[in-house]
Amino acid sequence: MVTKRIKGTIHFLFENSLFLIFGTLVALIWANSGDAAFHKYHDLVHHEWIAHFFGEGGHHHLNLHWVVNDVLMAFFFAIAGKEIWEALLPGGPLNDPKKAATPLIATLGGMVGPAGVYLVGAMMLGKMATLSNGWAIPCATDIAFSYMVARIIFGAGHPAISFLLLLAIADDALGLLIIAIFYSTDVHPVWMVLPVIAMVVGFVFRRMHLKSFWWYLLIPGALSWYGFFKTGVHPALGLLPIIPTMPHAKTDLGIFMAKEMQRHDTLNEFEHWWKNPVELILCVFGFANAGVVMASVGDATWLVLGGLLVGKPVGIFLFGFVAAKGLGFGLPEGLNLKDLVVIGFAAAIGFTVALFVSDAAFGPLAKGPEKAIYGPILEAAKMGALGSFSAAILTLIVGKLMGVKKVAAKTGDTGHH
Repeated sequence: MVTKRIKGTIHFLFENSLFLIFGTLVALIWANSGDAAFHKYHDLVHHEWIAHFFGEGGHHHLNLHWVVNDVLMAFFFAIAGKEIWEALLPGGPLNDPKKAATPLIATLGGMVGPAGVYLVGAMMLGKMATLSNGWAIPCATDIAFSYMVARIIFGAGHPAISFLLLLAIADDALGLLIIAIFYSTDVHPVWMVLPVIAMVVGFVFRRMHLKSFWWYLLIPGALSWYGFFKTGVHPALGLLPIIPTMPHAKTDLGIFMAKEMQRHDTLNEFEHWWKNPVELILCVFGFANAGVVMASVGDATWLVLGGLLVGKPVGIFLFGFVAAKGLGFGLPEGLNLKDLVVIGFAAAIGFTVALFVSDAAFGPLAKGPEKAIYGPILEAAKMGALGSFSAAILTLIVGKLMGVKKVAAKTGDTGHH
Protein backbone atom coordinates (compact mmCIF):
# COMPACT_ATOMS: atom_id res chain seq x y z
CA MET A 1 0.00 0.00 0.00
CA VAL A 2 2.82 2.39 0.94
CA THR A 3 4.69 1.51 -2.28
CA LYS A 4 1.53 2.20 -4.30
CA ARG A 5 1.14 5.61 -2.64
CA ILE A 6 4.78 6.50 -3.30
CA LYS A 7 4.40 5.52 -6.97
CA GLY A 8 1.17 7.54 -7.18
CA THR A 9 2.86 10.59 -5.67
CA ILE A 10 5.82 10.34 -8.05
CA HIS A 11 3.44 9.95 -11.01
CA PHE A 12 1.53 13.07 -9.85
CA LEU A 13 4.78 15.06 -9.59
CA PHE A 14 5.83 14.08 -13.12
CA GLU A 15 2.40 14.61 -14.71
CA ASN A 16 1.97 18.13 -13.30
CA SER A 17 5.50 19.47 -13.92
CA LEU A 18 5.97 19.96 -10.18
CA PHE A 19 9.69 19.15 -10.40
CA LEU A 20 10.09 22.36 -12.43
CA ILE A 21 8.31 24.35 -9.72
CA PHE A 22 10.46 22.68 -7.06
CA GLY A 23 13.71 23.62 -8.85
CA THR A 24 12.46 27.18 -9.34
CA LEU A 25 11.47 27.60 -5.69
CA VAL A 26 14.81 26.23 -4.44
CA ALA A 27 16.66 28.73 -6.66
CA LEU A 28 14.49 31.65 -5.56
CA ILE A 29 14.79 30.85 -1.86
CA TRP A 30 18.55 30.29 -2.09
CA ALA A 31 19.19 33.47 -4.11
CA ASN A 32 17.13 35.55 -1.69
CA SER A 33 18.74 34.26 1.52
CA GLY A 34 21.34 37.02 1.72
CA ASP A 35 24.36 38.20 -0.30
CA ALA A 36 26.58 35.29 0.74
CA ALA A 37 23.93 32.73 -0.25
CA PHE A 38 23.37 34.47 -3.60
CA HIS A 39 27.08 34.40 -4.42
CA LYS A 40 27.25 30.70 -3.52
CA TYR A 41 24.28 30.02 -5.78
CA HIS A 42 25.83 32.05 -8.61
CA ASP A 43 29.17 30.26 -8.23
CA LEU A 44 27.47 26.84 -8.35
CA VAL A 45 25.50 27.67 -11.50
CA HIS A 46 28.16 29.66 -13.39
CA HIS A 47 31.44 28.27 -12.08
CA GLU A 48 33.56 27.19 -15.05
CA TRP A 49 34.44 23.50 -15.07
CA ILE A 50 36.63 23.96 -18.16
CA ALA A 51 37.08 27.48 -19.54
CA HIS A 52 36.52 28.13 -23.26
CA PHE A 53 35.01 24.67 -23.86
CA PHE A 54 35.61 23.96 -27.58
CA GLY A 55 34.51 27.50 -28.40
CA GLU A 56 36.25 30.24 -30.30
CA GLY A 57 37.31 33.45 -28.62
CA GLY A 58 36.17 32.32 -25.18
CA HIS A 59 32.43 32.69 -25.92
CA HIS A 60 31.49 29.30 -24.49
CA HIS A 61 32.17 28.00 -21.01
CA LEU A 62 31.45 24.56 -19.61
CA ASN A 63 29.36 25.18 -16.49
CA LEU A 64 26.04 24.01 -15.08
CA HIS A 65 24.07 26.81 -16.74
CA TRP A 66 25.53 26.05 -20.17
CA VAL A 67 25.04 22.28 -19.85
CA VAL A 68 21.38 22.75 -18.86
CA ASN A 69 20.38 25.52 -21.31
CA ASP A 70 22.40 24.49 -24.35
CA VAL A 71 22.60 20.69 -24.05
CA LEU A 72 19.88 19.20 -21.85
CA MET A 73 17.12 21.58 -22.98
CA ALA A 74 17.61 20.16 -26.48
CA PHE A 75 15.53 17.18 -25.30
CA PHE A 76 12.74 19.49 -24.06
CA PHE A 77 12.55 21.21 -27.45
CA ALA A 78 12.83 17.86 -29.24
CA ILE A 79 9.65 16.64 -27.53
CA ALA A 80 7.92 19.92 -28.45
CA GLY A 81 9.17 19.40 -32.01
CA LYS A 82 7.75 15.86 -32.00
CA GLU A 83 4.27 17.19 -31.19
CA ILE A 84 4.56 19.87 -33.88
CA TRP A 85 5.69 17.32 -36.49
CA GLU A 86 2.87 14.89 -35.65
CA ALA A 87 0.29 17.69 -35.75
CA LEU A 88 1.14 18.06 -39.47
CA LEU A 89 0.34 14.39 -40.21
CA PRO A 90 -3.09 13.16 -41.43
CA GLY A 91 -5.54 13.42 -38.54
CA GLY A 92 -3.38 16.05 -36.87
CA PRO A 93 -4.81 19.48 -36.00
CA LEU A 94 -2.43 21.26 -38.42
CA ASN A 95 -3.20 18.89 -41.32
CA ASP A 96 -6.52 20.54 -42.17
CA PRO A 97 -5.77 24.22 -42.96
CA LYS A 98 -9.43 25.30 -42.69
CA LYS A 99 -9.93 23.81 -39.20
CA ALA A 100 -6.53 25.06 -38.05
CA ALA A 101 -7.03 28.58 -39.46
CA THR A 102 -8.71 30.22 -36.45
CA PRO A 103 -6.31 28.87 -33.77
CA LEU A 104 -3.31 29.61 -36.01
CA ILE A 105 -4.43 33.19 -36.63
CA ALA A 106 -5.15 33.52 -32.90
CA THR A 107 -1.60 32.26 -32.27
CA LEU A 108 -0.28 35.04 -34.48
CA GLY A 109 -2.26 37.50 -32.36
CA GLY A 110 -0.69 35.90 -29.31
CA MET A 111 2.69 36.89 -30.75
CA VAL A 112 1.89 40.32 -32.19
CA GLY A 113 -0.01 41.50 -29.09
CA PRO A 114 2.72 40.79 -26.50
CA ALA A 115 5.57 41.96 -28.75
CA GLY A 116 3.63 45.16 -29.54
CA VAL A 117 2.89 45.94 -25.88
CA TYR A 118 6.54 45.26 -24.95
CA LEU A 119 8.01 47.42 -27.71
CA VAL A 120 5.54 50.30 -27.28
CA GLY A 121 6.29 50.25 -23.55
CA ALA A 122 10.05 50.29 -24.17
CA MET A 123 9.60 53.19 -26.60
CA MET A 124 7.50 55.16 -24.10
CA LEU A 125 10.21 54.63 -21.47
CA GLY A 126 12.80 55.89 -23.95
CA LYS A 127 14.83 52.69 -23.50
CA MET A 128 14.49 50.96 -26.88
CA ALA A 129 18.27 50.70 -27.24
CA THR A 130 18.71 48.58 -24.12
CA LEU A 131 15.34 46.84 -23.77
CA SER A 132 14.15 46.10 -27.33
CA ASN A 133 16.01 42.78 -27.62
CA GLY A 134 13.55 41.25 -25.14
CA TRP A 135 10.47 41.71 -27.38
CA ALA A 136 10.01 37.94 -27.85
CA ILE A 137 10.03 37.05 -24.13
CA PRO A 138 6.28 37.68 -23.60
CA CYS A 139 5.43 35.81 -26.83
CA ALA A 140 6.02 32.52 -24.99
CA THR A 141 3.33 30.12 -23.75
CA ASP A 142 4.13 27.39 -21.24
CA ILE A 143 2.18 24.41 -22.58
CA ALA A 144 2.23 22.33 -19.39
CA PHE A 145 0.96 25.00 -17.00
CA SER A 146 -1.47 26.64 -19.43
CA TYR A 147 -2.93 23.19 -20.14
CA MET A 148 -3.16 22.39 -16.41
CA VAL A 149 -5.00 25.66 -15.60
CA ALA A 150 -7.31 25.31 -18.61
CA ARG A 151 -8.30 21.78 -17.56
CA ILE A 152 -9.22 23.02 -14.08
CA ILE A 153 -11.54 25.64 -15.62
CA PHE A 154 -12.92 23.91 -18.71
CA GLY A 155 -12.69 20.23 -17.79
CA ALA A 156 -10.85 17.70 -19.95
CA GLY A 157 -13.63 17.30 -22.54
CA HIS A 158 -14.17 20.96 -23.48
CA PRO A 159 -13.18 21.94 -27.06
CA ALA A 160 -11.25 24.86 -25.51
CA ILE A 161 -8.59 22.35 -24.40
CA SER A 162 -7.82 21.19 -27.95
CA PHE A 163 -7.91 24.81 -29.16
CA LEU A 164 -5.45 25.90 -26.47
CA LEU A 165 -3.11 22.96 -27.11
CA LEU A 166 -3.04 23.66 -30.84
CA LEU A 167 -2.44 27.35 -30.13
CA ALA A 168 0.38 26.47 -27.70
CA ILE A 169 2.01 24.01 -30.13
CA ALA A 170 1.87 26.61 -32.93
CA ASP A 171 3.25 29.15 -30.44
CA ASP A 172 6.13 26.76 -29.75
CA ALA A 173 6.82 26.38 -33.48
CA LEU A 174 6.95 30.16 -33.98
CA GLY A 175 8.99 30.52 -30.79
CA LEU A 176 11.59 28.06 -32.07
CA LEU A 177 11.84 30.05 -35.32
CA ILE A 178 12.22 33.30 -33.37
CA ILE A 179 15.03 31.86 -31.24
CA ALA A 180 16.78 30.47 -34.33
CA ILE A 181 16.45 33.68 -36.40
CA PHE A 182 16.62 36.54 -33.90
CA TYR A 183 18.73 35.12 -31.08
CA SER A 184 21.56 33.54 -32.99
CA THR A 185 24.97 35.02 -32.26
CA ASP A 186 28.16 35.21 -34.30
CA VAL A 187 26.63 33.08 -37.08
CA HIS A 188 28.86 30.86 -39.24
CA PRO A 189 26.41 29.43 -41.85
CA VAL A 190 28.92 26.93 -43.27
CA TRP A 191 28.43 24.73 -40.19
CA MET A 192 24.73 24.25 -41.07
CA VAL A 193 25.94 21.57 -43.45
CA LEU A 194 26.24 19.28 -40.40
CA PRO A 195 22.48 19.29 -39.55
CA VAL A 196 21.78 18.63 -43.25
CA ILE A 197 24.19 15.68 -43.23
CA ALA A 198 22.57 14.55 -39.95
CA MET A 199 19.15 14.47 -41.61
CA VAL A 200 20.51 12.45 -44.52
CA VAL A 201 22.08 9.97 -42.10
CA GLY A 202 18.77 9.79 -40.19
CA PHE A 203 16.83 8.98 -43.37
CA VAL A 204 19.45 6.35 -44.29
CA PHE A 205 18.99 4.81 -40.84
CA ARG A 206 15.25 4.71 -41.46
CA ARG A 207 15.77 2.98 -44.81
CA MET A 208 17.95 0.49 -42.95
CA HIS A 209 14.95 -0.14 -40.63
CA LEU A 210 16.84 0.88 -37.49
CA LYS A 211 14.10 1.05 -34.87
CA SER A 212 15.90 2.19 -31.71
CA PHE A 213 15.79 5.98 -31.23
CA TRP A 214 19.29 5.78 -29.72
CA TRP A 215 20.76 5.32 -33.23
CA TYR A 216 19.17 8.62 -34.24
CA LEU A 217 20.13 10.49 -31.07
CA LEU A 218 23.74 9.35 -30.71
CA ILE A 219 24.89 9.73 -34.32
CA PRO A 220 22.79 12.18 -36.44
CA GLY A 221 21.44 13.86 -33.27
CA ALA A 222 24.91 14.60 -31.89
CA LEU A 223 26.09 15.72 -35.35
CA SER A 224 23.13 18.09 -35.75
CA TRP A 225 23.55 19.54 -32.25
CA TYR A 226 27.24 20.23 -32.89
CA GLY A 227 26.36 21.90 -36.20
CA PHE A 228 23.93 24.26 -34.44
CA PHE A 229 26.52 24.94 -31.73
CA LYS A 230 29.26 25.84 -34.23
CA THR A 231 26.87 27.81 -36.48
CA GLY A 232 25.82 30.13 -33.67
CA VAL A 233 22.14 29.09 -33.78
CA HIS A 234 20.97 28.20 -30.25
CA PRO A 235 22.12 24.56 -29.77
CA ALA A 236 19.02 23.76 -27.68
CA LEU A 237 17.28 23.52 -31.08
CA GLY A 238 19.91 21.06 -32.32
CA LEU A 239 17.80 17.88 -32.21
CA LEU A 240 14.87 19.29 -34.19
CA PRO A 241 16.20 18.29 -37.66
CA ILE A 242 16.31 14.59 -36.75
CA ILE A 243 12.71 14.39 -35.47
CA PRO A 244 11.16 13.86 -38.96
CA THR A 245 13.81 11.25 -39.80
CA MET A 246 12.75 8.80 -37.05
CA PRO A 247 10.26 6.09 -38.08
CA HIS A 248 6.84 7.34 -37.02
CA ALA A 249 3.12 6.61 -37.29
CA LYS A 250 1.46 7.76 -40.51
CA THR A 251 -1.37 9.51 -38.65
CA ASP A 252 -1.78 11.68 -35.56
CA LEU A 253 -4.23 10.88 -32.78
CA GLY A 254 -4.21 14.46 -31.45
CA ILE A 255 -2.03 16.53 -29.14
CA PHE A 256 -1.23 14.76 -25.84
CA MET A 257 -3.74 11.96 -26.51
CA ALA A 258 -3.48 9.10 -24.00
CA LYS A 259 -3.87 6.58 -26.86
CA GLU A 260 -0.36 7.51 -28.03
CA MET A 261 1.01 5.42 -25.15
CA GLN A 262 -0.16 2.37 -27.12
CA ARG A 263 1.97 3.32 -30.11
CA HIS A 264 5.49 1.92 -30.25
CA ASP A 265 7.00 3.47 -33.37
CA THR A 266 10.47 4.97 -32.91
CA LEU A 267 9.28 8.56 -32.51
CA ASN A 268 6.70 7.67 -29.87
CA GLU A 269 9.20 5.43 -28.07
CA PHE A 270 11.55 8.41 -28.01
CA GLU A 271 8.91 10.53 -26.27
CA HIS A 272 7.84 7.73 -23.90
CA TRP A 273 11.45 7.22 -22.77
CA TRP A 274 12.41 10.88 -22.47
CA LYS A 275 9.17 12.31 -21.04
CA ASN A 276 10.08 11.82 -17.36
CA PRO A 277 13.82 12.60 -17.74
CA VAL A 278 12.80 15.89 -19.38
CA GLU A 279 10.71 16.73 -16.31
CA LEU A 280 13.86 16.28 -14.21
CA ILE A 281 15.82 18.37 -16.73
CA LEU A 282 13.20 21.11 -16.28
CA CYS A 283 13.75 20.87 -12.52
CA VAL A 284 17.46 21.61 -13.02
CA PHE A 285 16.56 24.26 -15.63
CA GLY A 286 14.35 26.03 -13.08
CA PHE A 287 17.15 25.81 -10.52
CA ALA A 288 19.82 27.13 -12.92
CA ASN A 289 17.73 30.00 -14.32
CA ALA A 290 15.30 31.21 -11.67
CA GLY A 291 17.78 32.27 -8.98
CA VAL A 292 17.05 35.97 -9.16
CA VAL A 293 16.85 38.42 -6.27
CA MET A 294 13.27 39.62 -5.76
CA ALA A 295 14.57 43.20 -5.69
CA SER A 296 15.60 42.76 -9.35
CA VAL A 297 12.20 44.04 -10.48
CA GLY A 298 12.72 46.71 -13.12
CA ASP A 299 11.38 48.09 -16.40
CA ALA A 300 11.88 44.77 -18.19
CA THR A 301 9.74 43.03 -15.54
CA TRP A 302 6.74 45.25 -16.21
CA LEU A 303 7.21 45.11 -19.98
CA VAL A 304 7.27 41.29 -19.94
CA LEU A 305 4.26 41.13 -17.60
CA GLY A 306 2.39 43.73 -19.66
CA GLY A 307 3.08 41.77 -22.83
CA LEU A 308 1.89 38.51 -21.30
CA LEU A 309 -1.04 39.62 -19.11
CA VAL A 310 -2.40 42.26 -21.49
CA GLY A 311 -0.93 41.75 -24.95
CA LYS A 312 -1.35 37.97 -25.05
CA PRO A 313 -5.10 37.72 -24.19
CA VAL A 314 -5.99 40.84 -26.21
CA GLY A 315 -4.00 39.65 -29.23
CA ILE A 316 -5.45 36.12 -29.12
CA PHE A 317 -9.02 37.39 -28.75
CA LEU A 318 -8.83 40.09 -31.45
CA PHE A 319 -7.08 37.91 -34.04
CA GLY A 320 -9.29 34.93 -33.15
CA PHE A 321 -12.42 37.11 -33.48
CA VAL A 322 -11.31 38.40 -36.89
CA ALA A 323 -10.53 34.85 -38.08
CA ALA A 324 -13.81 33.38 -36.77
CA LYS A 325 -16.23 36.18 -37.65
CA GLY A 326 -14.50 38.49 -40.11
CA LEU A 327 -12.82 35.85 -42.29
CA GLY A 328 -15.54 33.25 -41.73
CA PHE A 329 -13.36 30.41 -40.45
CA GLY A 330 -15.59 30.04 -37.38
CA LEU A 331 -14.85 28.52 -34.00
CA PRO A 332 -14.84 24.79 -33.19
CA GLU A 333 -18.23 23.39 -32.19
CA GLY A 334 -18.93 24.05 -28.50
CA LEU A 335 -16.52 26.99 -28.31
CA ASN A 336 -17.69 30.61 -28.04
CA LEU A 337 -16.06 34.04 -27.81
CA LYS A 338 -16.23 34.06 -24.00
CA ASP A 339 -14.20 30.85 -24.00
CA LEU A 340 -11.70 32.54 -26.32
CA VAL A 341 -11.17 35.28 -23.74
CA VAL A 342 -10.37 32.68 -21.06
CA ILE A 343 -8.04 30.79 -23.44
CA GLY A 344 -6.14 34.05 -24.01
CA PHE A 345 -5.47 34.44 -20.30
CA ALA A 346 -4.48 30.76 -19.90
CA ALA A 347 -1.95 31.19 -22.72
CA ALA A 348 -0.40 34.13 -20.85
CA ILE A 349 1.53 31.81 -18.54
CA GLY A 350 4.98 32.13 -20.13
CA PHE A 351 7.21 30.71 -17.40
CA THR A 352 9.53 27.98 -18.82
CA VAL A 353 9.91 29.24 -22.38
CA ALA A 354 9.84 32.90 -21.25
CA LEU A 355 12.74 32.16 -18.86
CA PHE A 356 14.61 30.47 -21.70
CA VAL A 357 14.02 33.36 -24.14
CA SER A 358 15.05 35.88 -21.43
CA ASP A 359 18.43 34.21 -21.27
CA ALA A 360 18.68 33.96 -25.08
CA ALA A 361 17.80 37.67 -25.43
CA PHE A 362 19.94 39.25 -22.71
CA GLY A 363 22.30 36.48 -21.54
CA PRO A 364 25.00 36.97 -24.21
CA LEU A 365 24.84 40.76 -23.68
CA ALA A 366 25.09 40.33 -19.91
CA LYS A 367 28.29 38.30 -20.31
CA GLY A 368 30.05 40.89 -22.45
CA PRO A 369 31.64 44.25 -21.69
CA GLU A 370 28.18 45.77 -21.06
CA LYS A 371 27.40 43.32 -18.24
CA ALA A 372 26.71 46.20 -15.84
CA ILE A 373 23.87 47.36 -18.11
CA TYR A 374 22.39 44.08 -19.31
CA GLY A 375 22.93 41.95 -16.19
CA PRO A 376 20.18 43.78 -14.23
CA ILE A 377 17.93 43.78 -17.32
CA LEU A 378 18.28 39.98 -17.61
CA GLU A 379 17.36 39.53 -13.95
CA ALA A 380 14.39 41.91 -14.30
CA ALA A 381 13.15 40.09 -17.42
CA LYS A 382 13.34 36.78 -15.55
CA MET A 383 11.22 38.27 -12.78
CA GLY A 384 8.62 39.04 -15.44
CA ALA A 385 8.75 35.44 -16.70
CA LEU A 386 8.31 34.13 -13.15
CA GLY A 387 5.55 36.65 -12.48
CA SER A 388 3.55 35.29 -15.42
CA PHE A 389 2.29 32.61 -13.03
CA SER A 390 -0.16 35.31 -11.91
CA ALA A 391 -1.95 34.64 -15.20
CA ALA A 392 -3.19 31.38 -13.62
CA ILE A 393 -5.10 33.36 -10.97
CA LEU A 394 -6.40 35.80 -13.59
CA THR A 395 -7.58 32.88 -15.75
CA LEU A 396 -9.52 31.36 -12.85
CA ILE A 397 -11.17 34.74 -12.12
CA VAL A 398 -12.01 35.42 -15.79
CA GLY A 399 -13.34 31.85 -16.16
CA LYS A 400 -15.76 32.49 -13.27
CA LEU A 401 -16.82 35.88 -14.68
CA MET A 402 -17.44 34.35 -18.12
CA GLY A 403 -19.54 31.56 -16.60
CA VAL A 404 -17.47 28.76 -18.11
CA LYS A 405 -18.96 25.32 -17.46
CA LYS A 406 -16.78 22.23 -17.17
CA VAL A 407 -17.11 19.43 -19.70
CA ALA A 408 -16.04 15.93 -18.62
CA ALA A 409 -13.67 13.95 -20.82
CA LYS A 410 -14.90 11.14 -23.05
CA THR A 411 -13.01 7.88 -23.25
CA GLY A 412 -9.73 8.40 -25.11
CA ASP A 413 -10.01 12.18 -24.98
CA THR A 414 -7.09 14.51 -24.52
CA GLY A 415 -5.02 13.74 -21.48
CA HIS A 416 -1.42 13.63 -20.36
CA HIS A 417 0.34 10.54 -21.51
